[in-house]
Amino acid sequence: MLSRKGLIPEDYLLTRLVEDVLQPKFKAKPRKARFVAKNGTCNVAHTNIREQGRFLQDVFTTLVDLKWLHTLIIFTMSFLCSWLLFGMIWWLIAFAHGDLDQRGDTFVPCVTSIHSFSSAFLFSIEVQVTIGFGGRMVTEECVSAIIVLIVQNIVGLVINAIMLGCIFMKTAQANRRAETLIFSKHAVISIRNNKLCFMIRIGDLRKSMIISATVRMQVVRKTTTEEGEVVPLDQIDIHMDNPVGTNGVFLVSPLIICHVIDKDSPLYQLSASDLQHEDIEVIVVLEGVVETTGITTQARTSYVSEEILWGQRFVPTVSEEDGMYAVDYSKFGNTVKVPTPCCSAKKLDEAGGIARFKLDEGVTLRTSVRRRRGTTVVRRSRMESK
Repeated sequence: MLSRKGLIPEDYLLTRLVEDVLQPKFKAKPRKARFVAKNGTCNVAHTNIREQGRFLQDVFTTLVDLKWLHTLIIFTMSFLCSWLLFGMIWWLIAFAHGDLDQRGDTFVPCVTSIHSFSSAFLFSIEVQVTIGFGGRMVTEECVSAIIVLIVQNIVGLVINAIMLGCIFMKTAQANRRAETLIFSKHAVISIRNNKLCFMIRIGDLRKSMIISATVRMQVVRKTTTEEGEVVPLDQIDIHMDNPVGTNGVFLVSPLIICHVIDKDSPLYQLSASDLQHEDIEVIVVLEGVVETTGITTQARTSYVSEEILWGQRFVPTVSEEDGMYAVDYSKFGNTVKVPTPCCSAKKLDEAGGIARFKLDEGVTLRTSVRRRRGTTVVRRSRMESK
């Protein structure tokens, strides 16, 4: 469906490809920096790290975390340095044995056809890369040459194993799979199953599934403890009410993940007006195992208060066509307005719950209908009198 259109809808967000997110033109106040960006990157800078040597203790992970340019430079320099080092050793062996001097046919050198440093460097490349051109070879004359040959082969195998393994891990990283895990651009708060709920929509663009997918949510906000300690980034877990009733989700089609705003929720005292002035950030983390590779992947995003729509819900995206279920991703982030109380969940419970709210809404609707009917009757009587 997406390939036929050739367009990426603006109503959903690719976790890492889309970074330019439209912000509202008017804000109640300048908000603080995001803790997690919309594309999933963490907005945290690590400074004043004194123990830099700890990164060298895990060289492989450090190499995998580097940028591609730095990895390729290290990959090239490691081979060049090893070739130059052993080329110098082969030249010293030839110089010490007298192979560089022109001798008679009866003289047996340590390595044949080495006349300068260039030939020694070429022989070093042939030994480490196991290329045999047939012009240079080690003889039985020098034991030191045989030992250097063994050492260089071992060093070459170690460098190949580390560097090729590093490049393989960088190309097979699980975060590439997270490119096709999508989140809705906005979150919504509305009534669902007679409860005030916070909802988002997630989806997977690939046919290969994410096995054992789980969704976690956290609210990041500035809090103050009872002792007066200020916590600038307090991470509070919120309970999830997944569609299947457990922590795992079957992510075949787009799913609406729901959080019931009850008395244990950090959003319990938040109303529609408070949402516009409160500096909160809801972080959503989707984890699972990639079916094709068996590697665990993770996709992240966040929603600030300006990106949470009060009194709206998502429109359906799945329809049945020709005996199959079709997903219309152009409606992935579309929402519609629904009747929702503007007060907080706490005040809603104190006022009698959502049943009282629905009753009040029904009364207002009936009265409005009666008034419309009354106006039509008056208009008809006036027309008849004329």
